[in-house]
Amino acid sequence: MPRDKTKNHIKIMAAAREEFMEHGFEKASMRRIGERCGMTAAGIYRHCKDKADLFDQLVAPSVGKMNAWLDAHTARSVRAIHGGGDLWQDTEIDMMRELVYPNMGDYQLLLTKAQGTKYEHFLHDLVEGHQETMLRFLPDLKEHGYAVRDVSPQELHLLLTAYTTAMFEPVVHDYPLDEALNCLEIVEAFFLPGWKQIMGF
Repeated sequence: MPRDKTKNHIKIMAAAREEFMEHGFEKASMRRIGERCGMTAAGIYRHCKDKADLFDQLVAPSVGKMNAWLDAHTARSVRAIHGGGDLWQDTEIDMMRELVYPNMGDYQLLLTKAQGTKYEHFLHDLVEGHQETMLRFLPDLKEHGYAVRDVSPQELHLLLTAYTTAMFEPVVHDYPLDEALNCLEIVEAFFLPGWKQIMGF
């Protein structure tokens, strides 16, 4: 389905965002979305396959930006190990500061209104992906002389779940930006020393 930028498409996206934020995906109504933007259901379906596609069009850009940031972060970390750079030049906490918190509404839609969509377990899936990356990354660190602690997949999953949940709680609960950033400082002070210890720093 083409992602156009016509006037009608912009109106539909704005109306859909309002509807999803107010009712969540499962209880959202295509009829009400039409009423919000002054269009018929038939007119809306020229811009999306169904309600799930409409939701996807709204949240996919935010997911894509986050995945791109994490991919670049992983690539920088690998280069740091092999080239002697600064492994801690950025962390997921920087992603929250730079990308997520300034766009709180976009990520709140993704995290709190997606029940019934493929994004329903987004944070769990994010943890799973991070865990998979770290299980490949930790042996590489050890091979390069770092005193990496032995951590089982279950233990790593527990730690990553706590870390990820803490970072995203201000989004889930719609904290004001200044309050969210203050909380992030506490998360950083609490978790980063632990990650450094596990990774042998």
